Amino acid sequence: MLFDYRHIQLQYITPTWLPHTIQAAMLRLDMLHGAVSGNKWFKLQRNVAAAKAAGKDHIVTFGGAYSNHLAATAAACQLLGIRCTAIVRGEAAPVLSHTLQLAQQQGMQLHFVTRAEYRDKETIDWTGLFPDAYIVPEGGHNAAGAEGCEEILSIRNVSDFTHIICAAGTGTTLAGLINSAAPGQQLRGYVVLKGATSMANEVQALLKNKQLPHWELVHEHHGGGYAKVTPALIGCMNSFYEETTIPLDVVYTGKLVQGFKKEVATGVFPAGSRVLLIHSGGLQGNLSLKPGVLHY
Repeated sequence: MLFDYRHIQLQYITPTWLPHTIQAAMLRLDMLHGAVSGNKWFKLQRNVAAAKAAGKDHIVTFGGAYSNHLAATAAACQLLGIRCTAIVRGEAAPVLSHTLQLAQQQGMQLHFVTRAEYRDKETIDWTGLFPDAYIVPEGGHNAAGAEGCEEILSIRNVSDFTHIICAAGTGTTLAGLINSAAPGQQLRGYVVLKGATSMANEVQALLKNKQLPHWELVHEHHGGGYAKVTPALIGCMNSFYEETTIPLDVVYTGKLVQGFKKEVATGVFPAGSRVLLIHSGGLQGNLSLKPGVLHY
C-alpha cells in the first residue's frame, strides 16, 4: 500500500451551532498525505492499477490551473515512478499558478489547450495523440475512480452514522460512498457547481446494480458557482477552524460545512442524527487566496 490509512482520523466536532441532539464527525482524508490528500488518491488508485495492467507507464489527465486532481496526480505519479501529462484548460499564463508550478517540479508535463478545445475534450482522440498513455478523465471521474472511493468508508468503523455527506464536483466520490454505505444510511452530496443539472445522471451511471441506500444531491450551497469565494464562506471556514482545529478548502469542504450548518439550522437533520462529513482534502487550493485571509 502506497499510503498508511492509519494517519486518517475520525474527529468528532462540536461547533457552537450544532445542537446537542445531533452528533457529527469528520473523516479526515486530508491527513492521508501532504500532497496526495483527501479523496484524490482513492479516485486515482484503481486507474493507476488499470494503467499498469495495460502495460502503460504514462498517465494523461485533465484539469484547470488550480486543480486538486492535477496536483495529486503529479505527486502520486512521482512517488510511483510513472510519467504523467496534464491537459490544462486555457492558455499558459505568463506566471503559472502555484499548483501547476509544483506539478511541473514533480515531473508532470503540461499541455495547454484553449477553453473551447477543453470543452470539446470528449470528442478529441487523446489516445491517438498519446499512444503510450492511459487516459484518466478529469477529476478521476470513471468507474475505476468510483470503485476506489468505495474503500473510504472502510477506513474507520462508520456503520452507526445515520447520514454521510460530502462535497460533489463530479459525483465520483459520492457514487463510491453510495455503493459502499451500510443499509439505512442516507447520503447527501453538496454540489459545488452552479447549474450541474446532469450530475444526478452521472452519479447514477456509476452505481452498482444492488440495493442502494437513499441518496440525493443538494444544489443550494454552491455559493455562486465553482470556486466562487464570498466573505461568508471565509468567515465560516475561519470560525470552524477556531472551534475544531480542522482546516477546510474554499472549493469543496468549506462549502460542505457551510451547507451543513445551514441545513442543521433549517431542520434537515432530525434529532438523534449522527452525521459523518467527508473531508476531501484539497487544501493546496487555498494558496490561491491572499495571505492572511484564512487564519491557518
